[in-house]
Amino acid sequence: MVQKEESNNQEAQIPGDNLRVSRQTSQIPSITFKKMWGHFCTITKHKFLVAKHCFAVGLYWQGIIHDLSKYSPTEFFVGARFYQGYRSPNTAEREAYSYSEAWLHHKGRNKHHFEYWIDIVANNDHRLEGKPMPTRYVVEMFCDRVAASKVYKGKNYTNKSPLEYYYLELSVTDLLIDNDANALLRSMLELLEQKGEREAFKEIKNTIVRPKRTYGVHGRFLRSIRICMV
Repeated sequence: MVQKEESNNQEAQIPGDNLRVSRQTSQIPSITFKKMWGHFCTITKHKFLVAKHCFAVGLYWQGIIHDLSKYSPTEFFVGARFYQGYRSPNTAEREAYSYSEAWLHHKGRNKHHFEYWIDIVANNDHRLEGKPMPTRYVVEMFCDRVAASKVYKGKNYTNKSPLEYYYLELSVTDLLIDNDANALLRSMLELLEQKGEREAFKEIKNTIVRPKRTYGVHGRFLRSIRICMV
């Protein structure tokens, strides 16, 4: 009888509560000045590299405003807390909480990430799919991936590194990216591997950016650019 009463008195566990508890009681890394400085240097180095690449292909304004949301409190302090130097802090945050709050904030404010363009298929079809990306943002995504590979691979970087990471992503899961955007991204990564950085950037500028080239039925080169720091 005692055991039965104790069993009846036990509170039912709600799945959502487990996540909240784990976020409160996990061993959360502390924020130190050293980690803040390291994170600041990493994201700023990355930003300057992306700006350099964007300038090389003719996307000047996008090179200037790229990733400004990383300096917002929501992203910066999480990045500093989980800073390790050899990989993205978002990865470490996911290991701790099973999701990355900083990444959810970031991808919703930066159009060069294909994840920004994921939406349901239609009002009566709630499956997710990648929507068409303006060409301008696909090119910025290419520049972003090249810069990220340089930052995290360091001396081991080669012109093939961004393409290798792209294929690594595909080996893990299907990417919810529009087919035309995916084809353009892959073609630019392959061009970089085959012709090297200088020639690849020159060709992208002259054949894609300068003529404002578009892809697909709903292809467009530009959609409104906004600066998001919140």
